[in-house]
Amino acid sequence: MSRRQSSRPSSAASYSSRSSTLDGELRLECKAAFLCLFDDLSEEITSKEDLISALQQTGRNPTNRSLTKYWTRDTRSLTFDDFVHICKKEPVTTADDLMKAFRKVDLNGDGYISLDELYKLMTTRGERMSKSDVQDIIEEVDENRDGRLDYREFCNMMISTAEDCKKLSLKVMEKKERRKQRRGNADDNRSVTSRRESQLKSVSQVSLRSNKSDKDEEEIIDDETIESVPPSSRRASQQSLRSVRSNIPSLSGSRQSLLSIDQGPHDYPKPSPRGKRDLKPAVSSRSSKLSEPRNLREWTHIRSNGCFFLDQEEGIVSHKYQLYLPTASNVWITIHPIKIIESAPVPEFPIDTALFILKNKKLVTFTEQRDSKGKYGVRGDLEAGKYTIIPFSTGCRLKVSNHRNKQEAKLVKTDRDDKVVITKVFRKAIEELFQLSDLDGNGLLSRQEFNMFNLRSSGEEVADDEWNVVEENVELEDGEITKKGFIRLNEMEAEDNGGDAEDLWVTLTSHGFNKNLELDQACPYKIDVYTEECDDVEFKVTGIEPLSDSLNDYVCESVMAKGESSNSRDKRDILLHTYIGETRATVVAENKSRSPVKVNVDCSGSRNCSSNIDTLEPTVTVPANSTAIALHLMPEDERSDWCVKCE
Repeated sequence: MSRRQSSRPSSAASYSSRSSTLDGELRLECKAAFLCLFDDLSEEITSKEDLISALQQTGRNPTNRSLTKYWTRDTRSLTFDDFVHICKKEPVTTADDLMKAFRKVDLNGDGYISLDELYKLMTTRGERMSKSDVQDIIEEVDENRDGRLDYREFCNMMISTAEDCKKLSLKVMEKKERRKQRRGNADDNRSVTSRRESQLKSVSQVSLRSNKSDKDEEEIIDDETIESVPPSSRRASQQSLRSVRSNIPSLSGSRQSLLSIDQGPHDYPKPSPRGKRDLKPAVSSRSSKLSEPRNLREWTHIRSNGCFFLDQEEGIVSHKYQLYLPTASNVWITIHPIKIIESAPVPEFPIDTALFILKNKKLVTFTEQRDSKGKYGVRGDLEAGKYTIIPFSTGCRLKVSNHRNKQEAKLVKTDRDDKVVITKVFRKAIEELFQLSDLDGNGLLSRQEFNMFNLRSSGEEVADDEWNVVEENVELEDGEITKKGFIRLNEMEAEDNGGDAEDLWVTLTSHGFNKNLELDQACPYKIDVYTEECDDVEFKVTGIEPLSDSLNDYVCESVMAKGESSNSRDKRDILLHTYIGETRATVVAENKSRSPVKVNVDCSGSRNCSSNIDTLEPTVTVPANSTAIALHLMPEDERSDWCVKCE
């Protein structure tokens, strides 16, 4: 039986001779692009889509006519040498190519491409697109937000993106080669297919990074931003490029994805101030996509529980953590709310949880993408060193409840012998409090965990003499407090106070219990840390403090880096920066004057939104030459679309 041969540009023998004479720089460029999609140069391109992706990584986007020469009906696969040969024949897109192509789209010759002009092209050639898909294309590249595209605006962006694709492909290749040297033969046992799928996501993200220094790129290259692009936006971009039939580099990411937080905080690309306008509506939370690595079971895993607590004076208080990586590694870090206590109410929609990752007091990245169950995550390559991990919640759904109608539970009573004892309901609350304080989930409280409990209860750490009292009077197991021992400590406190429950209530309310002993003023969460190359990772809780003390400045930085900017409608030296993510939005006011200013922010035009405060029209005082958070917003009903409009 004869075997059907694959169709390639020329014979295998000719590839070898040509390879020896190919320009070294071109071959290196092709190698970097090829290894962004595949593990090894011995693998083969097995689909037309993979060929297009590889060519786009080198800054090429051939027309359909050109592609038919390289991938015919009989083609089954292409080798790396085939790919190099194609790149040698296929020219890189130039600004002139783009100008010529888009002049054909500018039907009235006014120097701009309108929505109607681009829509007409998209419905008469190639793959048909809806008007909303075409609108997505306009919004992706419309830098001055005038609703149309000028030639320079589009061409400059596309050419710079193509150059970044090539530069970052080289960096990805170098990282992979270093990783391969470290891992030795471990990668041989992995599935080539699953590895390729995960790397396709990685390269799509990496290819979109712009304006980054080499030092910043070494810090982290994450995979989450490509997931933030709505499917309709990605589809619109891909279809439009094929339909225009010009050599246009890939538009597989949104404008938001180009403003990556992975850069050093002082190198953020700052959006230029624009005139007052309506901000782009937020994406419905139903489109959120958080996908974990396929080979996650092979990674090193460490976890810790924690909790957000509501404090009437300090706002939201949370545990904070330290992550130590002795060697560089690819990491996957997630956070999600958990229900570990029966008395905790179940919200209709999950309370928002997020993570801000810092190194040397500088913001590295933060979680943005969320799944339907409320889990947020971030993936990327982190260099060796110590990182501070700070959980974050906006307070849009974790709010102070009204306890006026709550009947106060009885905590203590006296028995027949006139001895002070705790009630059954209080005992159950103590057991739940034990679960809340057991951060590593081993059923025991270490001194560190008991110290966190004491910090939240009294604001003081456990001294050595106090710990000695614990060791002498309560049940321990392997040097840690058992549940029985924890209950005994609370019984001792009730006895010492002669039945006065005031101090007992301080402990309970500080941990989120209301007067009916329901946990409705706290949100327990779980943090999972996975490392691919590092086995000796350390992850531990280091403190508990108000989010406002540790995070406000970093939240402002992230919003200014990734958000949109507009001038305040009534204040000359005030800029409003609005970040709109998948499931939350944050508005930051920036004061450029030398005096404190009161800023009125109007978000009353927003739709299906709830905020962390009682109004959508807050007034915030911003110190001189500083920033302040005006408010946070989230969809009130996640089953419906939501829109953020602030001025």
